[in-house]
Amino acid sequence: MRSIAASKLIYNMAKQFDRMEAAHRAFILKQKIFFVASAAPTGRVNLSPKGLDALRILDERTVAYLDLTGSGNETAAHLLQLPRLTLMFCAFEDSPLILRLYGTGRTCLTGTPEYGKLLPQFPSLPGARQIIVLSVETVQTSCGFSVPLFHFEGDRTTMEQWVNSKGGEEGLLEYRRQKNTRSIDGFWTGMFPETEA
Repeated sequence: MRSIAASKLIYNMAKQFDRMEAAHRAFILKQKIFFVASAAPTGRVNLSPKGLDALRILDERTVAYLDLTGSGNETAAHLLQLPRLTLMFCAFEDSPLILRLYGTGRTCLTGTPEYGKLLPQFPSLPGARQIIVLSVETVQTSCGFSVPLFHFEGDRTTMEQWVNSKGGEEGLLEYRRQKNTRSIDGFWTGMFPETEA
């Protein structure tokens, strides 16, 4: 049977907030990687790592990240089915901490007014295809005691090389048409409306 002391320790390890406080925002901006989790009502749960300088805090209850072209587009497909979204940040250096942002997500596709409005807040990153916006409903912090220590060496240049190998925007569009219109469970991602049916 768990002791009272152990129960209090576990209870105190996780705290919840209804918005990002200054300390939360500082921690988020310091991280070099974050993780995005989404799921439709059926099918697979998706969990993706994100890097580069792709995340922005828009206000105390809103974050956005510039989503780059990849071999799949699970998050966009899931958000059309069920807009719940979780972002997780872990301390791999300094004091241990895990921070999760829970809330409602939406996709801003290239060419839309919201995408155009948000894009200037991000650096020019290779292969940008959409912006994911999270309206934060709950912030949760937990201990991260078992997360190992890692040292950041630098960002990879592989994404830029891969984008260059596609021969420009036309090549990227064709790749997205082939790989990014449906999730692995067959859900439409919102890209290329003619492929919705």
